[in-house]
Amino acid sequence: MRIKLLVCQILLALILAGCGGVAEKTTTRPMSAGQYDQKLEKQITVKLDYLLFLPEGYGQKEKKWPLILFLHGAGERGDNLARVKEYGPISFAEKQKDFPFIVIAPLCPKRQTWLSKTRDLKALLDEIKAKYTVDKQRIYLTGLSMGGFGTWELACDYPEEFAAIVPVYGGGQAWRARMLKHVPVWAFHGDKDKLVSIERSREMVNAVNARGGNAKLTIDHNAKHIGCTKTHNNKEIYEWFLSHKK
Repeated sequence: MRIKLLVCQILLALILAGCGGVAEKTTTRPMSAGQYDQKLEKQITVKLDYLLFLPEGYGQKEKKWPLILFLHGAGERGDNLARVKEYGPISFAEKQKDFPFIVIAPLCPKRQTWLSKTRDLKALLDEIKAKYTVDKQRIYLTGLSMGGFGTWELACDYPEEFAAIVPVYGGGQAWRARMLKHVPVWAFHGDKDKLVSIERSREMVNAVNARGGNAKLTIDHNAKHIGCTKTHNNKEIYEWFLSHKK
């Protein structure tokens, strides 16, 4: 199936240039690029570029589709939208024959982090839910490294949105773990990670469970921080997502 690129405003030249070198590897699923640009309040404007992956059969079947919101790491920040598919669910989905999720992958601007973008991410998520046939009982959240921190933060800010989350090589604020009592968590971390200590994930998982939640931690043995980029190639993650609904 050919890839469709729907590009908003002045991003046309940038996105075509950024994605051109990747197109030969992505021949199985429709994809679009977009920009969310809305004024939420009088002095508050949200602007996020993103890639949107649609599963095969989307639009041809009268059904609602589960959705994954993916938050990339710090190394992919900037203005090159193609970089958000270097790792994570979109990269994995393009190699599969039947990947049953919509995937939304926003781009974090330079010198910013997801921790300061949770309101923006919620606004983008609301926009996608309104425009596409999303199963609102099966919305999932995952991210790696900086995106792992963002996953913990966004889920704590809006726990009612997510059926399950997978934070990868990240960390959060343990005192907020009470917010995730009803959100299943599967965290991943490498025991040789010197950039972000595994204790950051362990602390959050223990805090969620101590408050009556359902969280588990998978340790990638002998894995340094770079090991986080391989995590989303695990099919069991997506099966686990589908086993949970709100």
